Amino acid sequence: MTKTNGDFNPFDPTGMFKGMRDANMDAWSKMMIDLVNTDAYAEATGAALNAWLTTSGPFRKVLEDSMAKTLEQLNLPSRDDVTRLAERLTNIEMRLDDLDAKLDESLRPSHSGEN
Repeated sequence: MTKTNGDFNPFDPTGMFKGMRDANMDAWSKMMIDLVNTDAYAEATGAALNAWLTTSGPFRKVLEDSMAKTLEQLNLPSRDDVTRLAERLTNIEMRLDDLDAKLDESLRPSHSGEN
């Protein structure tokens, strides 16, 4: 004997609680969807994010400075060091490509004046 079509089953002692839980979850879900879809919620969330970003800026700066000093003391590259190295390697790669193109062009037989 099981619960069918939403009927009350006297042999299921937790059935009533499950029904109340499901109804409560549906009500909360609808309420939260309605709340989140409002302009006031978007403005409040934006204001909270801006406040957090503003207050965390100085902390982030101190953290970045201390991390850079720590990496320097450990003789490890910082993010800036890796970025500069990547830029230099990209520049070298572009120059090698240019040299390769010039070499290919100079080795290619010219067809001017030949039949």
